[in-house]
Amino acid sequence: MKINLSPLYGNGAHRYELVPDWAQPESTDSFVDVVGLSVDAQDRIYVFNRSSHPVIVLDSSGRQLSCWGEGRFGRPHGSCLAPDGCIYCTDDYRHMVYRFTTGGEQLMALGQPDQPSDTGHRPGFDIFERVASIERAGPPFNQPTGVAVSCTGAIFVSDGYGNARVHRFNASGEHLLSWGEPGGCPGQFRLPHNLWVDHEDRVWVADRENHRIQIFTAEGAFLDQWTDVMRPTHIFMDADGMVYVSELVRRISIFSPDGTLVARWGNEHHSVDHPLLYGPHVMVTDSRGDLYVGEVAQSYGKVDRGTNTLQKFARVG
Repeated sequence: MKINLSPLYGNGAHRYELVPDWAQPESTDSFVDVVGLSVDAQDRIYVFNRSSHPVIVLDSSGRQLSCWGEGRFGRPHGSCLAPDGCIYCTDDYRHMVYRFTTGGEQLMALGQPDQPSDTGHRPGFDIFERVASIERAGPPFNQPTGVAVSCTGAIFVSDGYGNARVHRFNASGEHLLSWGEPGGCPGQFRLPHNLWVDHEDRVWVADRENHRIQIFTAEGAFLDQWTDVMRPTHIFMDADGMVYVSELVRRISIFSPDGTLVARWGNEHHSVDHPLLYGPHVMVTDSRGDLYVGEVAQSYGKVDRGTNTLQKFARVG
């Protein structure tokens, strides 16, 4: 792929221009880490973050509309907007998954607070040692990482930091099945970090430390894997089926539905002292095709980027 030497990011029909200092929340000068993003039909952006205001709602110009979630979470990690208009959020420290209205009213809780399942996992500072310590697959949950909801209301949870599984629940929160175990073979995981359910009910899993995306049926049968990624953290698919992947190695990749790489960028043409990206964790697009990227700049990059922990790339291609 030809390197783009222009001030724009991406290639062809997927070219973007960075909107400097886009986010303007009222009540905080930093998101700390942005771990989840969702966009509704009115292009309101729900920012799940690790500041004192865990959910901050912004309009497409970056202006704050509301905030909620204060005091509810041990540590926010992943979120999604379900087809029914509710927000689902994972709390990896408390081993929980929650369902909220977009105004912050709690409707459902999955898991047992502060009671991780037994997988042999040993918490530690080094992520590779922590993942390697997982001896066996366990039931829900041990530090769940991501959540996705199908058009039929089925709830899928990637249980990744202390487990190596994907769990499926029905719309009422009843646990139906789980799949996965520690390892590198198809159907095994080393940190299933987040997931996406497409319109065919296929489940796409960012298998972070195996450097791949695995694709399954809704019943957990392995279908395929994509390996042209490094430490993928999140998968997002737009209405055209384009696949957006954030990668912890400080880059963003966009693929066609058949897996062809169509655009990719990272810190090229940026100085070491002022990189474009520190630790991409999540990305979504709005109705215009503008791209929003949230980072774990503090926990991964050891830098507090303030409100620039969330960046907007306006589509120009």
